[in-house]
Amino acid sequence: MALVEVRGLTKTYQRDAQVIPVLENLDLDIEKGEFMALMGPSGSGKSTLLNLLAGLDHPTSGSIRVEGQEVSGMSSRQLATWRSRHVGFIFQRYNLLPVLTAFQNVELPLLLTSLSKKERRDHVHTSLNVVGLADRVDHYPRQLSGGQEQRVGIARAIVSDPTLILADEPTGDLDAVAGDEILTLLERLNSEFGKTIVMVTHDPRAADRSHRIMHLEKGVLTR
Repeated sequence: MALVEVRGLTKTYQRDAQVIPVLENLDLDIEKGEFMALMGPSGSGKSTLLNLLAGLDHPTSGSIRVEGQEVSGMSSRQLATWRSRHVGFIFQRYNLLPVLTAFQNVELPLLLTSLSKKERRDHVHTSLNVVGLADRVDHYPRQLSGGQEQRVGIARAIVSDPTLILADEPTGDLDAVAGDEILTLLERLNSEFGKTIVMVTHDPRAADRSHRIMHLEKGVLTR
C-alpha cells in the first residue's frame, strides 16, 4: 500500500455564480520514502494539491488517505491534530516569525504536543543540527541569510518527525548557490532519514534532484 493514496480528487471554487475547476478527478500514489517533484505552469493547481495533501484545505470530492487514514473527511480540529503529527510544510518565503529566534521558530509546532520542555529542547537542537545551524540557535531571522532562514524553515518542518514533508517552491526565493544547498539538504533528508517528500517547483534543475517528476496541467496530472 502506498503511503499516500489520492483517488478521484476534485477541487472547485465558487466565484459568484461561476464554478472554477482547479483539480479534476485526480489519482496519485506516493510511496513511502519517495522524493517526488510536482511541476506545471502558474495556476495549474500545484499549490492547491499540496494544501489538500497537508489538510489545509478540503476537497470538493474524492479521497486522500495517508498511512491508510482518511484525511479528506476529518473536521478542522481533527486535521489540526493530524497535521501537527504527520505533516512538515516548507514555504517559499520561509514564514518565520521575525520576533522569535531560530530556536523559538523551530519549537513552535511542538507547543501543540504533550512533549516536556526538555523533550522539546532536545528535538529543536537535533533539528537545527541536522540542517547545519547548531551555532545559530539564538539568532533572529533578520540576522540570517535567505538560505539560513530556509534551513530554519526546514528544521521547523522536520522537528516533529513528520510522515510527509511538503515543500512549496523551497528554492524560489534563493540564489543558485543557496538553492542548491537546500536541494542537497532535502536529498539528505530523503536518503539518510527516509523522509517522504513532495516538492512543488518551477525549476527543472530542482525537479531533476527528485526520484519522480509529475506535471499538472489545467488540473490534470501527467508524468
